[in-house]
Amino acid sequence: MSSATVSTDSPTTSSPASAGATLAAVRELPPEIMARAAEIEQARRLPADLLQKLIGAGCFRLVLPASHGGAGASLAEAMRVFETLSRADASVGWTVMIGAGSWCDLAGLPRATFDALFGGGNDVITAGAFAPTGTATPVDGGYRVSGRWAFVSGCEHATWIFGNTMEQPGPDGSDGAAGPGDGPPNMRMVVFPPDQVEIEDTWDVSGLRGTGSHHVRADDVFVPAARTLAMLEDEPCIDEPVVRIPPPTMYSLTVASVALGTARGAIDDIMELAADKVPLLDHAPLAGSVPFQIDLALADTRLRAASALAYELADELWACAVEASPVSPEQRARTRAAAVWATSEAVEAVTTAYRAAGGSSLYAGSPLQRRLRDVNAVTQHFLVKPATLVTAGAVLAGQDVDLTVF
Repeated sequence: MSSATVSTDSPTTSSPASAGATLAAVRELPPEIMARAAEIEQARRLPADLLQKLIGAGCFRLVLPASHGGAGASLAEAMRVFETLSRADASVGWTVMIGAGSWCDLAGLPRATFDALFGGGNDVITAGAFAPTGTATPVDGGYRVSGRWAFVSGCEHATWIFGNTMEQPGPDGSDGAAGPGDGPPNMRMVVFPPDQVEIEDTWDVSGLRGTGSHHVRADDVFVPAARTLAMLEDEPCIDEPVVRIPPPTMYSLTVASVALGTARGAIDDIMELAADKVPLLDHAPLAGSVPFQIDLALADTRLRAASALAYELADELWACAVEASPVSPEQRARTRAAAVWATSEAVEAVTTAYRAAGGSSLYAGSPLQRRLRDVNAVTQHFLVKPATLVTAGAVLAGQDVDLTVF
């Protein structure tokens, strides 16, 4: 496999210091983003100059707490930024969503390490994978790590890259089991600087093509113990609202926000097209067609309902986090189910717009064919797959359910 080029340039320091300032800056970018959609797809990553504008807007400090130079945005505020960018281009929204929020997987690092990684004054962009497709063997001072991780979105411009591993027996025969006996190995998240891993150029896909979600490989790399954490065991080293929400619950809504933004963009596209397009054998523009008007009204209403529910739950989760109140199993279940439903409604809205455009949507130059591919790519993420509804329903039905990674 070929090795992709990793940027070694230090990220530019952003200026906005609040979520509101970041959202205002982001709202200036859609015209340029939409004009460069084909360029983003062809490059399979964000152009360097556009990335710098997103950094300058404060996108990658959005979720970090003020203690580490971030805006400390609420969940709903962050979702609004991701949705706004996705309305212009889903790959841009997805890339920012991952780069801005994936650091939450590293909140269990030792405090000194966390401060060193995120408190230096520059914008820090993280990329990584939760699937434990690597191994970590304990050695003096740390671990020898090997592995290959898929779907590492934004890895080509990341400041730090992380991968989940399964601990292996050490040279002295010690193992990584969870406690004494023959328990399963511990999962251990490890953090690499980009020059310690190889990026394999594997991201040749149908949707979200501009996210650069390549495979990343490490071959017998030494990682200091202080740059690792025991997943699902180590408590966050900072006490902030954003790390009090169970990560899968929070991430499911941010993933859904990308789908919602993509769908809203598709509604924009079809409304613009319908004003002038005269379908075959019709005598008036599509906008005057009664069947189209009904489909549009239903799609718009269902999309608004899905968005309203997603943001209502985001506010509810954030209120719990601010008050340091535990998120109940029922809240987690309803949030996860809502994220699946909102994503499904987004797919339906995009599909309605795509079909309404007729043959026009088939061409590579049509944004609707890209929206259709992108929103369906979002549905493939495990956090919003329909199987999630089984667990959510079991919780609501009062069944005994393991919520460790829910």
